Amino acid sequence: MFQKDAKVLLFHVEKTKQRQIADLCRKLKIESIIVPKRQYGESLGALAGIPGIPRKNIVCDQTELSGEMLVFSGIDSEALDVFLGKYRESGIEPVALKAVVTPHNIFWNVPVLFEELVREYKSLQ
Repeated sequence: MFQKDAKVLLFHVEKTKQRQIADLCRKLKIESIIVPKRQYGESLGALAGIPGIPRKNIVCDQTELSGEMLVFSGIDSEALDVFLGKYRESGIEPVALKAVVTPHNIFWNVPVLFEELVREYKSLQ
């Protein structure tokens, strides 16, 4: 079901929820990566370890994100639906901001994606 390069990147996620998501990922054979704030200047593609997108070792010194965010890489829409279903079944508290690494956002850094997701989330409220 899940590709061998399937990953979930966690940004500013509360510690208990981090453990719950990591446990779920282990069960589904998905790699979970807790991204520290100092790496927020890197591109999504580099953080996800996508071949051909090197890290630039850009240290981010901005303040922490104002909310939690999950980013999926190497996961198609069918597998994403499975993951999200299992996430709900597990009773893990929701994370409002979620994205998938795409050709459009692969070179964005974390603050840029976060701002875009916040804009989209607010427009849907």
